Amino acid sequence: MIKIVDKNTEILKHSAEISPQIERDAQEIVETVKRLGDQALFDYALKFDRAQLTSLLVSEQELKDAYESIDDDLLGVIRRAKKNIEDFHKRQITNSFMVEKDGIIMGQRVTPIERVGIYIPGGRAVYPSSVLMNVIPAKLAGCSYISVVTPPREDGTVAKEILAICAMLGVDQVFKIGGAGAIAALAYGTESVLPVYKITGPGNAYVAAAKKAVFGKVGIDMIAGPSEILIIADEKQSPKVIAADMLSQAEHDMLARAILLTTSKEIAEEVATEIEIQLSKLPKEKIARPSIDDNGLIVVCDTLSECFAISNDLAPEHLEIMLDNAISYLPEIKNAGSVFLGRYTPEAVGDYYAGVNHTLPTNQTSKFSSALSVDTFVKKSTFVQYTEEMLQKYKDDIVLFAKHEGLDAHARSVQSRFQ
Repeated sequence: MIKIVDKNTEILKHSAEISPQIERDAQEIVETVKRLGDQALFDYALKFDRAQLTSLLVSEQELKDAYESIDDDLLGVIRRAKKNIEDFHKRQITNSFMVEKDGIIMGQRVTPIERVGIYIPGGRAVYPSSVLMNVIPAKLAGCSYISVVTPPREDGTVAKEILAICAMLGVDQVFKIGGAGAIAALAYGTESVLPVYKITGPGNAYVAAAKKAVFGKVGIDMIAGPSEILIIADEKQSPKVIAADMLSQAEHDMLARAILLTTSKEIAEEVATEIEIQLSKLPKEKIARPSIDDNGLIVVCDTLSECFAISNDLAPEHLEIMLDNAISYLPEIKNAGSVFLGRYTPEAVGDYYAGVNHTLPTNQTSKFSSALSVDTFVKKSTFVQYTEEMLQKYKDDIVLFAKHEGLDAHARSVQSRFQ
């Protein structure tokens, strides 16, 4: 049964850290793949996925067959979602710039990360939507090589929906590898896998731990924890709808967290009852029930201001504002991965269709990080050019600053041009 608590309760203080044992296990896998290459990946596929592979690379024929096998109705939905995601992310593209004044030229170049690797879950949880959410921004950024890694099934195949979207989007290579080993392969390369410069995409705790382990060798998007939803609702909202939205995250993972903040004690109690009713009918009850019982919360606050203060402190991955004129509350939101406004905007809209990205910061990291975007796949470098006249004009300032910091060679590098 979900807990109904007071706003001051200590239970609100919650952190989903990766366990030290998982970090050690992931580090060992990374080191083994780094040392043994493809052989380690074949061994891990057999050990963890029970798949006897003869090749790590998905063939062109497998991609073609997967695309042709997709139901026309589903393919139509995927195409419409693809267009929405493209239209939204095109607006994120930033341009290089250059300014010139008095003989000084300065600017910024925006260049794509050349090689990126994307992890797509494909074991117990198969998320073809994550292919769209990661590959489309990378394509728009201009990345010249995009590979996808995803775990094989016992028969050595990969979910056809994942392969079909990879084919649709023109992914360069798809590999049948999963878990921490896949992250290691992308970071260090193997006989089959080309190393990349940045790794993105969601995964389990072992994937997160491996991304943490290889960070520095490569870039990563984030170290993601279990999924989260936080809903702010008043007495005008439907308990049935609120409960359904909370369960939409609970069914992801036993560690997922669903929280309701409300100013109505009556709504709190009705939602708690409704969650139990809906849980009993949920196909993934065995996953959702531990999530609700162990991590779910309903918090009764005195005012909406208190609701927003708690929400900003918790910095949720998904934030639903179920209030009249919900858009007017946007200025109250300081920390959230993605915000869903009004009673007709369930989080699932963002997961699949609207166009906003669903790869989001979790575990309070939206206090300092952002949703995956086109910016994730580019880097920015600056440039500057001085004429002889302008360096002569400002050399004394630069020399004085350098000497003040005790860096005489810096100062001499300027002075030498005029001696």
